[in-house]
Amino acid sequence: MRIVLVGPPGAGKGTQATRLAEKLRIPHISTGDLFRANISRQTELGKLAKSYMDAGNLVPDEVTIAMAKDRMEQSDAEGGFLLDGFPRNVSQAGALDELLQTEGIKLDAVLDLEAPEDEVVKRIAGRRVCRKDSAHVFHVTYSPPKQEGVCDVCGGELYQRDDDSESTVRTRLEVYHTQTEPIIDYYRAQGLVVTISAMGPVDEVTARALEALSGK
Repeated sequence: MRIVLVGPPGAGKGTQATRLAEKLRIPHISTGDLFRANISRQTELGKLAKSYMDAGNLVPDEVTIAMAKDRMEQSDAEGGFLLDGFPRNVSQAGALDELLQTEGIKLDAVLDLEAPEDEVVKRIAGRRVCRKDSAHVFHVTYSPPKQEGVCDVCGGELYQRDDDSESTVRTRLEVYHTQTEPIIDYYRAQGLVVTISAMGPVDEVTARALEALSGK
C-alpha cells in the first residue's frame, strides 16, 4: 500500500506511522528522518537544506520533494510506503501526484488522524522531558513521575520544552490548519481520505487504522 498519514501535532502520527508500517511491511518515510539522513550523509540535497536551515529560512518545497522522490525510489519502497510529514501543503501534494504519475503508480489511501484541539494541547503541553536524558519523557496527566519534577529513571530534572508550551502548540496548530489541513480536502476530492479518531489507547487506534485501510 502507498499511504499518506495526516493529522495535527499531538495526534500520535509518529507512533502510529511506525506501528502501521511494521504491520503492513512497508517503509515509514518521515520528513524529519529524510532531512536528518541527508544532512548527516552530507548529500547535495542535505547541504542545500542545511544552508536554508542555518539561515533561519524554510526549506523550499522542491528540496523536500526531491528528498522524498529519492527515498521512494529505493528498493524497499517498491511494494509501498507510508509518508509521514509529506506532503505538508497542497503544492507538495500536487507535486507528489505528478511524481507518482510519472512512475505509473498512485496512492491507495490518505489516513487522517482526528483529535480535538484541546486534547492535542493537553497531550503536548503536559509533556515533561528529563534534562539528563531526553529519551526519558513523562506527562503530568497520563504518565506522571513519582516525584513532581524528578525523573523516575535517573533522578534528573524534568522540564517543559519551549516548543511544548501551550502558546507554541496553539501556533503550531494554526500553521497546521492553514497549511496542511487543506490537503485533506484535496485528497478527499480524489476519494482517498479515510478519517479515524486518534483518541484512546495506542493499540485501539492502530486497530482502527488497519480496519479503515483494509477497505482501500
